[in-house]
Amino acid sequence: MQNSNKDSSVILLLMMGGSGTRFGADIPKQFIPVGDKPVFSYIIEKYATCPSVDRAIIVCHSEWVEYTRNWVKSLELSLPVEVVTGGESRSGSVRNGLAQAAEGASPDDVILIHDATHPYVDDEALDDLIEATRAIGGATMGEPQYDTVYSKDSDTGLVTAVIPRENVIVAASPESFLFKRIWDIYSRLTDAELDAYSSAGALALAFDIPMQVVPTPLINLKITYRHDMEVFKQLFHDYYF
Repeated sequence: MQNSNKDSSVILLLMMGGSGTRFGADIPKQFIPVGDKPVFSYIIEKYATCPSVDRAIIVCHSEWVEYTRNWVKSLELSLPVEVVTGGESRSGSVRNGLAQAAEGASPDDVILIHDATHPYVDDEALDDLIEATRAIGGATMGEPQYDTVYSKDSDTGLVTAVIPRENVIVAASPESFLFKRIWDIYSRLTDAELDAYSSAGALALAFDIPMQVVPTPLINLKITYRHDMEVFKQLFHDYYF
């Protein structure tokens, strides 16, 4: 698959280096079978059908690298997919993925960072995300909030105010950046400096990379606990994939 913009490719980083300790299963949640395939396979298969995406890099827990490579091979995808080992932290894993992308990446390539705990792909909004990234340097899928949103006192747990919901967006996957801008940050900061930020988006904002919100209508499910997996099993056939 080739991107219509020959001067700028789109590279997916599928982040799945976590061990899933909060989930409480014997294996990391991204590898739990749903139907007859592990969770991550649905995500990478969907991206393989997206004409905008030219290359994929799966950043994987070290103990699961060969398993992942074997599964990717069995899927017989038309999208080139590489599998690399994650780091000691989330930030370290992103850096490992970007370092792999650097082998052949151009400065204006677009990097999609998708967390495998977000088991969906909004292919319809993907082109808008890529276009926004090329225009200003960064973007993120985001789920608009329709319910009332409160702030609360961290000590008492009491509601302190109503936050205007039109100003609140729940981040969804993927986040997206121009390669030259995000790699410059990850390649020069120390591990301790990187670990001070909770996500690539938080790091980008701290270093003045603007991020456009691209709304997604998908249910922004994140698989963290066992009940999240049960929700995914109910939705994945008819809703996500």
